[in-house]
Amino acid sequence: MVKPLALILGVLVLNSGVIAQETTPPSTPPDQEDSILGQPDQPLDSRIDPSKITNLDLPPLPEQVVLPMPPWFALSRTPTEVPIDEDSWQQAMDAIQKGVEFLRSQQADNGSWMGQAMAAPSDAPEKPSPIAVAITALAMKAIAQSQEHDKDDPTLQMAANYIRRAQLDNGSFEGGALGNYVTSCVVMALASHDEFAFDTEIHHATQWLKQSQWDQSEGVGTRQDWFGGAGYGNRGRPDLSNTQFMLDALYDAHLSPDEPSVQRALMFVSRTQNLKETNNASWATNDGGFIYTPANGGESMASEVAGEGRYGENIPAGHARSLRSYGSMTYAGFKSMIFAGLSQNDIRVRAAFDWIRRNWTFDENPGLGQQGLYYYYSTMARTLTIAQQHHITDIEGVKHNWREELIAKLLSNQREDGSWINEADRWMEGDPVLCTTYSLLALEEAMKPILKLEEEE
Repeated sequence: MVKPLALILGVLVLNSGVIAQETTPPSTPPDQEDSILGQPDQPLDSRIDPSKITNLDLPPLPEQVVLPMPPWFALSRTPTEVPIDEDSWQQAMDAIQKGVEFLRSQQADNGSWMGQAMAAPSDAPEKPSPIAVAITALAMKAIAQSQEHDKDDPTLQMAANYIRRAQLDNGSFEGGALGNYVTSCVVMALASHDEFAFDTEIHHATQWLKQSQWDQSEGVGTRQDWFGGAGYGNRGRPDLSNTQFMLDALYDAHLSPDEPSVQRALMFVSRTQNLKETNNASWATNDGGFIYTPANGGESMASEVAGEGRYGENIPAGHARSLRSYGSMTYAGFKSMIFAGLSQNDIRVRAAFDWIRRNWTFDENPGLGQQGLYYYYSTMARTLTIAQQHHITDIEGVKHNWREELIAKLLSNQREDGSWINEADRWMEGDPVLCTTYSLLALEEAMKPILKLEEEE
């Protein structure tokens, strides 16, 4: 029996410092558990092939929810607000401004980025393309966070107008295969720019995100491997990347981690982790890292890169099928568990953090090499900022100031025009607009002011 969730204010204490925790009086209403774990109220959705679904044990819900730090969008104003040296701070600020100027130079007259290249043929040329809306939203967030709040910035106004035209009556910003991804990106962008001016759009969008999650309303039971996850859109099987984007959006929109939608997502995230104690999937090992999705029996991009097949189908006969953890998804999973309020003592949090310590690097996306490298940087920086981890001690005992290391790596890769690009052109990282956006978002997370620690261990 899962106990009602009590709310606790605090941060994770792993190896970086201590901040006092304060228990708040409210607890989750008694019917909260039923709203998370209740039985499906209709037959299984016809978009799901029941023969591919695996039934798994229920991962534990937290008995107490640790509230993550509230979302913060502004950058530090002085080097003393972040734990890095003054030279690194100034170099990062200069790199951010160069990158922002590059993005401004690439904006189309209609306010979009990557609009023409990604637009599908259409009889309605003024209709924004889904990918362009998502990339425009992310670029908008990168620019909005980079400066003192300026509601009249013409670049941001043009981007916001372009994005607004894409919102549908149901609250989403794309009605097909990319709905969750696009809508999540837009919520993050609007919240970072002016959440009060866009309150209506954000509210309707977050309602759509919660309704689009795979759960009882689509006939999905709590033991089925789709439960709690989010996919790309109206037919997408759920995956960890989309689920973390949904949780990012709900977090930036100030939704509480004890929301049923967030706790359902935690169940999906837990089933994505290579941790046998909380995940009894047949493919699971015990390294604490994360794969792409547990749905339909599981997939991992790292297994594909290793030559074992995305589904582990090429593993030699006589060897147990397993799926490989990798960097970007492990940070996504770790961050998602923080959004859902897991404490430092939860075995899932500890196992994920130990995987990060064993695989600490800025030279590659562990498990994928150079593929998805800038997505990895962006996910890593946001995760460690939200987790309030300022120094990481790797498995060899070496202490790392991740901000300084990230800044040094990204500065070494920045091109003369202020942009970044990944020569391993997968997931659109061969486009300098997307790579520059990811790089700016990563640098900005590193430059956000931190809470002062009561003591340093």
